[in-house]
Amino acid sequence: MVRDIGLNVTIPEKECDDPNCPFHGILPVRGQILEGRVVSSKVKKTAVVQREFTRRSLKYLRQEKRRSKISAHNPPCIDAKEGDVVKIAECRPLSKTKSFVIIQVI
Repeated sequence: MVRDIGLNVTIPEKECDDPNCPFHGILPVRGQILEGRVVSSKVKKTAVVQREFTRRSLKYLRQEKRRSKISAHNPPCIDAKEGDVVKIAECRPLSKTKSFVIIQVI
């Protein structure tokens, strides 16, 4: 059974029995939706997503590039690898560092 998570994303073809999967489990998604590149997927069911953005410097009246790393839950049905561009959505805290879940590989 596949749940509708309320976002315009493609549903994965693979099935999984992970309770923290937004499509096949009971994890609700809410809040921010971000895009980034997976820089590490060594930990089981976890991926580190690096997101690059620009921020306006008020003092110098210029744009500055910044980047941040976010730990996200990687469900077995999506299984994002290192180098993939992914879309992540905010969810309830799953651990000390994980508050996002991967919802689509772009």
